[in-house]
Amino acid sequence: MASIFTKIINREIPAYIIAENEDCIAFLDVNPNAMGHTLCVPKQEVDKITDLDDATYLSLMTFSKKVAIAIEKAVACKRVGFTVIGLEVPHVHVHLIPLNTMADATFGKKESLSKEDFESVCDSIKAAL
Repeated sequence: MASIFTKIINREIPAYIIAENEDCIAFLDVNPNAMGHTLCVPKQEVDKITDLDDATYLSLMTFSKKVAIAIEKAVACKRVGFTVIGLEVPHVHVHLIPLNTMADATFGKKESLSKEDFESVCDSIKAAL
């Protein structure tokens, strides 16, 4: 059965998509730690990052860096944190989280955003790419 991320990649369910290339896609996390929290996902459905082949791993990290730079330009933050945890969805994903304090990196702290907030930050990050 396809992961929720594969369903986003295949456009079977909606998402706030920020960027996409041949190998990867970036979209806003719908349960964000902070405004602009983005997930970067390889299009190939693989459960663990250590199971990615080297080319896909490097492609994902390069893509994630590019998106993180755009997030830093679009969202007021001290830096963008990268984390790979991924127990909820069995599909590799890199969390890009705008950070102002260490509490922003904890997954116990969540932001409640409106549809307009999601659309606005999505457009801002896309414009910064």
